[in-house]
Amino acid sequence: MRAINPATGEVIQEYPEHGPEDVARLIARAGKAFLAWRETPFSKRAILMKSAARVLRESRGAWSRLMTMEMGKTLASAEAEADKCAWVCEYYADNAERLLAAEKTATDGSESFVRFDPLGTVLAVMPWNFPFWQVFRFAAPNLMAGNVGLLKHASNVPGCALAIEKIFMRAGFPEGVFTTLMIPGSAVEAVIRHDEVKAVTLTGSEPAGKSVAAIAGSALKKTVLELGGSDPFIVLHDADIEEAAAQAAVARCINAGQSCIAAKRFIVEEKVAERFEKAFVAAMGRLKVGDPMDRKSDLGPLARKDLLMELEGQVKRSVAAGARLALGGKRLGDKGCYYSPTVLCDVVPGNPAFEEEIFGPVGAVVRAKDASHAIELANRSRFGLGASIWTGNAEMGKVLAGRIESGAVFVNGIVKSDPRLPFGGVKASGYGRELGLYGIREFVNIKSVWVK
Repeated sequence: MRAINPATGEVIQEYPEHGPEDVARLIARAGKAFLAWRETPFSKRAILMKSAARVLRESRGAWSRLMTMEMGKTLASAEAEADKCAWVCEYYADNAERLLAAEKTATDGSESFVRFDPLGTVLAVMPWNFPFWQVFRFAAPNLMAGNVGLLKHASNVPGCALAIEKIFMRAGFPEGVFTTLMIPGSAVEAVIRHDEVKAVTLTGSEPAGKSVAAIAGSALKKTVLELGGSDPFIVLHDADIEEAAAQAAVARCINAGQSCIAAKRFIVEEKVAERFEKAFVAAMGRLKVGDPMDRKSDLGPLARKDLLMELEGQVKRSVAAGARLALGGKRLGDKGCYYSPTVLCDVVPGNPAFEEEIFGPVGAVVRAKDASHAIELANRSRFGLGASIWTGNAEMGKVLAGRIESGAVFVNGIVKSDPRLPFGGVKASGYGRELGLYGIREFVNIKSVWVK
């Protein structure tokens, strides 16, 4: 496996892959570790998980630089990612025992209750865009639930994959409780089908999700899928337009726009659309694209050259289909994978910018006749991950939130993941949940116990 710096195009380091015999040995080691780990008290698991949080914070600079070098996120955003990973570790260390406490219920028995027991070895197939956070939001709840984890990380962040395993080892977790498998995508099916692996979680693309779900389904193994998104950012006429436009630029360009829950379709009521477009273009135009190690840079490069080429093609096809290019629309520099902050206006259903997930700093502005039409446009998508509504009437925002087909709706705020709230989508954005109460209960045996 090869790590390439997307800011320069230079090879950082090459890493050896695990062969079939190595993989078999590591899976067997994980299975053996589970037998002891499931009997480990919550209090001991919590001590180790809080130790992982300390390791994340103590070496925050090293982890952040590694993320920036391998996938191009700005150093400041990488530091924030490391901090968030520490937070999720602490949250589940403090709350897992409560969230998984047995629930008593009245029946014809003298005592009846529901237990939440760990399943065993869980495989996580993770993406490159948040190379630490995506893994820790899987690992923290599942390890605290008594499961053990196998990680198959994206091939362009191999250093991050090994670093995460190192963090758990430095924190004192028993060998085999968390294991990184250095394998290509072609080797994933055999891991899923291995008898020791009991479930699979994937964060990634729609095609990858379909493939993993089909394999796991044929082996009768549970899956959780967090896939793509084309999140609507709805601006009603009574919103603070300048503030909404400023937040729209932030929401679109987090992680250089490479986020499933980044706002992508900016659906604005007609009567304020011109004002919003002008303010949005100005806000996007103020963003500085540059070296992600430079703290003055707001955006770094895209993570890979193929992603840059795909984004460039989507913008060209959108303009050819009738979208108006109001800002940007071009590569930047003669090396690295930089793309300018871009705004497309006059976007309508059927246009690539409306229908496809655009993974980069490109915002598509769509005009709506009124609030009801805005909700209709928001739902006219095969995706359903997140959404936001910007309005001066929060009560109306809550009512409209109930009509949106997505896993999360934020009223007057940017969509974000939070350890305290369930995270996931509907439709082509996947199924199942991570984080919160529902996330920690995804990969447990919900067991009824009846006593007389």
